[in-house]
Amino acid sequence: MGDCIMRVDTQMKILGIKSDLSLSEIARRLNKTPQAFNQKIKRGSLTIDDLNDIALVTGCKFECGFVFPDGDRITIE
Repeated sequence: MGDCIMRVDTQMKILGIKSDLSLSEIARRLNKTPQAFNQKIKRGSLTIDDLNDIALVTGCKFECGFVFPDGDRITIE
């Protein structure tokens, strides 16, 4: 999948499959209801903090930033 652009809901489904967790279980680990979590995904309203928290409960590392043509990076934390 590499550099292809993918919708957040698709990315969340793949994350769930690869981490062997349902989206409902990820929601519970975030202390959110599955319904509220799914709505946030569908609306595309996940924040950088949300994504960091999702990475934490799924055992992943979340990286976000901008990469310039010369390779310089600005990382969003």
